[in-house]
Amino acid sequence: MKSYTITVNGNVYDVTVEENGAGGAAPAAAPVRAAAPAAAPAAPAAAPASSGGAGNVKIEAGAAGKVFSVDKKSGDAVKRGDTILVLEVMKMETPVVAPEDGTVASIDVTVGQSVEAGALLATMNN
Repeated sequence: MKSYTITVNGNVYDVTVEENGAGGAAPAAAPVRAAAPAAAPAAPAAAPASSGGAGNVKIEAGAAGKVFSVDKKSGDAVKRGDTILVLEVMKMETPVVAPEDGTVASIDVTVGQSVEAGALLATMNN
């Protein structure tokens, strides 16, 4: 089991995810409100897209959805927690944030593109 703190539209949730035998992930419990805001970590598994990822830090989709907006571009410096892009997941805008300080190496999706859970969204260099 892995625990994540996820921010959705300014609301912070603690989520526990249990890995099943097929290597995927399934929610083990409903989200619970957390006391203080925190940045969301990158999610599991990779499915490379367009440029195949130029950086050494992969940023992957935590859930299937549609790319709502791309806020950063290749070469942009980011701090941990900065929004790189926003996914629309189950009709909710979900920011995808930088897991650490670094520079965006590639954006591997476009606005309007549908992505599966675990799909490669972007890469960074730390």
